[in-house]
Amino acid sequence: MTSRRELTLTYVVLGAFSLFALAPVVGIVLTALQDPDGLAAFGSFNGLHPSNFADAWRDGNFGPYLRSSVIVMVVVVAVASVLSVLAGYAFGMMRFRGSQVLFYVVLLGLMIPTEAIVVPLYYDYRDAGLTDTYWALILPQIGTSVAFGTFWMRAFFRTVPRSLVEAARIDGASSWFTLWRVVLPLARPAVLTMMLLLSMWTWNEFLLALVMVTDEGLRTAPLGLSFFQGRNQTDLTLLAAGAVIVATPIVLLYVFLQRHFIRGMLSGAVKG
Repeated sequence: MTSRRELTLTYVVLGAFSLFALAPVVGIVLTALQDPDGLAAFGSFNGLHPSNFADAWRDGNFGPYLRSSVIVMVVVVAVASVLSVLAGYAFGMMRFRGSQVLFYVVLLGLMIPTEAIVVPLYYDYRDAGLTDTYWALILPQIGTSVAFGTFWMRAFFRTVPRSLVEAARIDGASSWFTLWRVVLPLARPAVLTMMLLLSMWTWNEFLLALVMVTDEGLRTAPLGLSFFQGRNQTDLTLLAAGAVIVATPIVLLYVFLQRHFIRGMLSGAVKG
Protein backbone atom coordinates (compact mmCIF):
# COMPACT_ATOMS: atom_id res chain seq x y z
CA MET A 1 0.00 0.00 0.00
CA THR A 2 1.34 3.42 -0.98
CA SER A 3 2.26 5.63 1.97
CA ARG A 4 1.40 9.30 2.24
CA ARG A 5 5.06 10.24 1.79
CA GLU A 6 5.40 8.20 -1.40
CA LEU A 7 2.18 9.67 -2.75
CA THR A 8 3.35 13.21 -2.00
CA LEU A 9 6.70 12.56 -3.64
CA THR A 10 4.96 11.16 -6.72
CA TYR A 11 2.82 14.28 -7.09
CA VAL A 12 5.84 16.54 -6.58
CA VAL A 13 7.81 14.75 -9.30
CA LEU A 14 4.87 14.74 -11.70
CA GLY A 15 4.22 18.42 -10.98
CA ALA A 16 7.85 19.30 -11.64
CA PHE A 17 7.88 17.45 -14.97
CA SER A 18 4.55 19.07 -15.92
CA LEU A 19 5.97 22.53 -15.27
CA PHE A 20 9.09 21.63 -17.24
CA ALA A 21 6.95 20.50 -20.20
CA LEU A 22 4.56 23.47 -20.06
CA ALA A 23 7.22 26.18 -19.70
CA PRO A 24 7.99 26.42 -23.46
CA VAL A 25 4.26 26.49 -24.27
CA VAL A 26 3.62 29.28 -21.81
CA GLY A 27 6.62 31.16 -23.18
CA ILE A 28 5.28 30.94 -26.75
CA VAL A 29 1.82 32.14 -25.70
CA LEU A 30 3.21 35.05 -23.66
CA THR A 31 5.50 36.04 -26.52
CA ALA A 32 2.53 36.02 -28.90
CA LEU A 33 0.71 38.45 -26.59
CA GLN A 34 3.51 40.99 -26.25
CA ASP A 35 3.87 44.38 -27.87
CA PRO A 36 5.93 43.81 -31.06
CA ASP A 37 7.74 47.13 -30.57
CA GLY A 38 8.56 46.47 -26.92
CA LEU A 39 9.78 42.89 -27.09
CA ALA A 40 12.93 42.65 -25.02
CA ALA A 41 13.56 38.93 -24.78
CA PHE A 42 11.86 35.68 -25.62
CA GLY A 43 9.47 34.64 -22.84
CA SER A 44 9.30 38.06 -21.15
CA PHE A 45 5.91 39.70 -20.67
CA ASN A 46 5.05 43.38 -20.88
CA GLY A 47 1.34 43.54 -21.65
CA LEU A 48 -1.48 41.86 -23.50
CA HIS A 49 -1.73 42.45 -27.25
CA PRO A 50 -4.22 39.95 -28.67
CA SER A 51 -4.23 41.92 -31.92
CA ASN A 52 -1.03 40.02 -32.78
CA PHE A 53 -3.16 37.00 -33.61
CA ALA A 54 -5.29 39.01 -36.02
CA ASP A 55 -2.16 40.41 -37.67
CA ALA A 56 -0.61 36.95 -37.98
CA TRP A 57 -3.87 35.51 -39.35
CA ARG A 58 -4.06 38.24 -41.99
CA ASP A 59 -0.39 38.40 -42.94
CA GLY A 60 0.12 34.63 -42.89
CA ASN A 61 -3.07 33.78 -44.82
CA PHE A 62 -3.75 31.00 -42.33
CA GLY A 63 -7.43 30.62 -43.25
CA PRO A 64 -6.85 28.60 -46.46
CA TYR A 65 -3.98 26.71 -44.83
CA LEU A 66 -6.11 25.58 -41.91
CA ARG A 67 -8.92 24.62 -44.28
CA SER A 68 -6.55 22.43 -46.30
CA SER A 69 -5.25 20.77 -43.14
CA VAL A 70 -8.78 20.08 -41.91
CA ILE A 71 -9.81 18.56 -45.25
CA VAL A 72 -6.75 16.30 -45.37
CA MET A 73 -7.01 15.31 -41.71
CA VAL A 74 -10.73 14.47 -41.82
CA VAL A 75 -10.46 12.33 -44.95
CA VAL A 76 -7.30 10.52 -43.81
CA VAL A 77 -8.58 9.80 -40.31
CA ALA A 78 -12.04 8.70 -41.48
CA VAL A 79 -10.83 6.34 -44.20
CA ALA A 80 -7.86 5.01 -42.23
CA SER A 81 -9.99 4.38 -39.14
CA VAL A 82 -12.56 2.30 -41.02
CA LEU A 83 -9.91 0.29 -42.84
CA SER A 84 -7.90 -0.19 -39.63
CA VAL A 85 -10.90 -1.50 -37.72
CA LEU A 86 -11.71 -3.97 -40.49
CA ALA A 87 -8.11 -5.12 -40.88
CA GLY A 88 -7.50 -5.23 -37.12
CA TYR A 89 -10.60 -7.38 -36.62
CA ALA A 90 -9.51 -9.76 -39.38
CA PHE A 91 -5.97 -10.15 -38.04
CA GLY A 92 -6.97 -10.16 -34.38
CA MET A 93 -10.04 -12.37 -34.25
CA MET A 94 -10.18 -14.39 -37.47
CA ARG A 95 -8.00 -17.30 -38.50
CA PHE A 96 -7.02 -17.69 -42.16
CA ARG A 97 -4.05 -19.00 -44.09
CA GLY A 98 -1.17 -16.55 -44.43
CA SER A 99 -2.50 -14.12 -41.84
CA GLN A 100 0.85 -13.75 -40.08
CA VAL A 101 2.78 -13.09 -43.26
CA LEU A 102 0.19 -10.63 -44.52
CA PHE A 103 0.20 -8.82 -41.19
CA TYR A 104 3.96 -8.35 -41.37
CA VAL A 105 3.57 -7.01 -44.90
CA VAL A 106 1.12 -4.43 -43.56
CA LEU A 107 3.62 -3.47 -40.86
CA LEU A 108 6.10 -2.45 -43.56
CA GLY A 109 4.18 0.81 -43.65
CA LEU A 110 5.51 1.51 -40.14
CA MET A 111 9.06 0.43 -40.86
CA ILE A 112 9.72 2.46 -44.02
CA PRO A 113 10.11 6.19 -43.28
CA THR A 114 8.41 8.76 -45.49
CA GLU A 115 11.77 10.33 -46.29
CA ALA A 116 12.85 7.12 -48.03
CA ILE A 117 9.91 7.00 -50.46
CA VAL A 118 8.85 10.61 -50.94
CA VAL A 119 11.00 11.20 -54.06
CA PRO A 120 9.87 8.13 -56.08
CA LEU A 121 6.35 8.76 -54.77
CA TYR A 122 6.49 12.28 -56.18
CA TYR A 123 7.43 11.03 -59.66
CA ASP A 124 4.70 8.38 -59.60
CA TYR A 125 2.10 10.95 -58.58
CA ARG A 126 3.37 13.42 -61.16
CA ASP A 127 3.03 10.82 -63.92
CA ALA A 128 -0.49 10.09 -62.68
CA GLY A 129 -1.37 13.80 -62.61
CA LEU A 130 -2.00 13.82 -58.86
CA THR A 131 0.57 16.39 -57.75
CA ASP A 132 -0.91 19.71 -56.67
CA THR A 133 -4.08 17.93 -55.55
CA TYR A 134 -5.43 16.90 -52.18
CA TRP A 135 -5.01 13.26 -53.21
CA ALA A 136 -1.24 13.67 -53.19
CA LEU A 137 -1.49 14.52 -49.49
CA ILE A 138 -4.28 12.13 -48.58
CA LEU A 139 -3.38 8.80 -50.19
CA PRO A 140 0.17 8.38 -48.78
CA GLN A 141 -0.98 9.29 -45.29
CA ILE A 142 -3.86 6.83 -45.49
CA GLY A 143 -1.34 4.11 -46.31
CA THR A 144 0.92 4.84 -43.34
CA SER A 145 -2.03 5.44 -41.03
CA VAL A 146 -3.65 2.11 -41.90
CA ALA A 147 -0.40 0.34 -41.09
CA PHE A 148 -0.36 1.80 -37.58
CA GLY A 149 -4.12 1.52 -37.13
CA THR A 150 -4.12 -2.16 -38.07
CA PHE A 151 -1.38 -2.87 -35.55
CA TRP A 152 -3.25 -0.87 -32.88
CA MET A 153 -6.67 -2.42 -33.42
CA ARG A 154 -5.29 -5.95 -33.79
CA ALA A 155 -3.68 -5.59 -30.37
CA PHE A 156 -7.02 -4.56 -28.87
CA PHE A 157 -9.13 -7.21 -30.59
CA ARG A 158 -6.76 -9.91 -29.36
CA THR A 159 -7.71 -8.94 -25.78
CA VAL A 160 -11.46 -9.41 -26.39
CA PRO A 161 -12.67 -12.64 -24.72
CA ARG A 162 -13.19 -15.38 -27.26
CA SER A 163 -16.23 -16.52 -25.30
CA LEU A 164 -18.00 -13.27 -26.20
CA VAL A 165 -17.47 -13.83 -29.92
CA GLU A 166 -18.40 -17.51 -29.68
CA ALA A 167 -21.61 -16.64 -27.85
CA ALA A 168 -22.55 -14.22 -30.63
CA ARG A 169 -21.88 -16.86 -33.27
CA ILE A 170 -23.96 -19.43 -31.39
CA ASP A 171 -26.82 -16.94 -31.51
CA GLY A 172 -26.42 -16.82 -35.29
CA ALA A 173 -24.53 -13.51 -35.61
CA SER A 174 -22.36 -13.09 -38.68
CA SER A 175 -18.79 -11.82 -38.51
CA TRP A 176 -19.99 -8.41 -39.74
CA PHE A 177 -22.69 -8.20 -37.06
CA THR A 178 -20.28 -9.41 -34.39
CA LEU A 179 -17.80 -6.69 -35.30
CA TRP A 180 -20.17 -3.70 -35.42
CA ARG A 181 -22.69 -4.65 -32.74
CA VAL A 182 -20.74 -6.76 -30.23
CA VAL A 183 -17.01 -6.02 -30.39
CA LEU A 184 -16.76 -2.45 -31.66
CA PRO A 185 -18.71 -0.87 -28.76
CA LEU A 186 -16.08 -2.32 -26.42
CA ALA A 187 -13.35 -0.87 -28.62
CA ARG A 188 -14.57 2.73 -28.43
CA PRO A 189 -11.67 4.01 -26.24
CA ALA A 190 -9.12 2.27 -28.47
CA VAL A 191 -10.71 3.62 -31.65
CA LEU A 192 -10.90 7.18 -30.33
CA THR A 193 -7.31 7.00 -29.13
CA MET A 194 -6.21 5.78 -32.55
CA MET A 195 -8.18 8.54 -34.27
CA LEU A 196 -6.60 11.18 -32.03
CA LEU A 197 -3.08 9.91 -32.73
CA LEU A 198 -3.75 9.80 -36.46
CA SER A 199 -5.20 13.31 -36.32
CA MET A 200 -2.09 14.70 -34.65
CA TRP A 201 0.28 12.96 -37.06
CA THR A 202 -1.72 14.01 -40.11
CA TRP A 203 -2.03 17.59 -38.92
CA ASN A 204 1.72 17.88 -38.29
CA GLU A 205 2.80 16.28 -41.59
CA PHE A 206 5.19 18.65 -43.33
CA LEU A 207 7.37 16.78 -45.83
CA LEU A 208 4.59 15.49 -48.08
CA ALA A 209 3.00 18.92 -48.35
CA LEU A 210 6.40 20.49 -49.11
CA VAL A 211 7.16 18.04 -51.93
CA MET A 212 3.74 17.32 -53.41
CA VAL A 213 2.09 20.73 -53.70
CA THR A 214 3.15 24.11 -55.04
CA ASP A 215 -0.30 25.67 -55.20
CA GLU A 216 -0.65 28.07 -52.27
CA GLY A 217 -4.31 27.15 -51.89
CA LEU A 218 -3.34 23.55 -51.12
CA ARG A 219 -0.68 24.29 -48.52
CA THR A 220 -1.35 22.81 -45.11
CA ALA A 221 -0.97 24.74 -41.85
CA PRO A 222 2.57 23.52 -40.94
CA LEU A 223 3.82 24.31 -44.45
CA GLY A 224 2.11 27.70 -44.38
CA LEU A 225 3.73 28.43 -41.03
CA SER A 226 7.14 27.62 -42.51
CA PHE A 227 6.63 30.14 -45.34
CA PHE A 228 5.30 32.66 -42.83
CA GLN A 229 8.45 32.18 -40.75
CA GLY A 230 10.60 32.85 -43.78
CA ARG A 231 8.92 36.22 -44.27
CA ASN A 232 9.03 37.23 -40.57
CA GLN A 233 12.31 35.94 -39.23
CA THR A 234 12.87 38.94 -36.94
CA ASP A 235 9.31 39.42 -35.65
CA LEU A 236 9.07 36.98 -32.73
CA THR A 237 5.57 38.06 -31.72
CA LEU A 238 4.05 37.31 -35.13
CA LEU A 239 5.94 34.02 -35.35
CA ALA A 240 4.70 32.98 -31.92
CA ALA A 241 1.15 34.03 -32.79
CA GLY A 242 1.28 32.01 -36.00
CA ALA A 243 2.58 28.97 -34.12
CA VAL A 244 -0.26 29.25 -31.61
CA ILE A 245 -2.83 29.56 -34.41
CA VAL A 246 -1.53 26.40 -36.12
CA ALA A 247 -1.32 24.39 -32.89
CA THR A 248 -4.65 25.45 -31.37
CA PRO A 249 -7.03 23.16 -33.38
CA ILE A 250 -5.18 19.95 -32.55
CA VAL A 251 -4.72 21.01 -28.91
CA LEU A 252 -8.46 21.63 -28.60
CA LEU A 253 -9.16 18.23 -30.16
CA TYR A 254 -6.88 16.57 -27.61
CA VAL A 255 -8.49 18.43 -24.70
CA PHE A 256 -11.92 17.35 -25.93
CA LEU A 257 -10.91 13.68 -26.25
CA GLN A 258 -8.38 13.42 -23.45
CA ARG A 259 -10.52 11.17 -21.24
CA HIS A 260 -11.04 8.70 -24.07
CA PHE A 261 -7.33 8.97 -24.96
CA ILE A 262 -6.21 8.11 -21.44
CA ARG A 263 -8.75 5.31 -21.17
CA GLY A 264 -7.61 3.87 -24.48
CA MET A 265 -3.96 4.01 -23.46
CA LEU A 266 -4.71 2.22 -20.20
CA SER A 267 -6.98 -0.42 -21.74
CA GLY A 268 -5.97 -3.41 -23.78
CA ALA A 269 -5.24 -1.26 -26.82
CA VAL A 270 -1.53 -1.26 -26.04
CA LYS A 271 -1.28 -4.93 -25.19
CA GLY A 272 -0.14 -7.44 -27.68
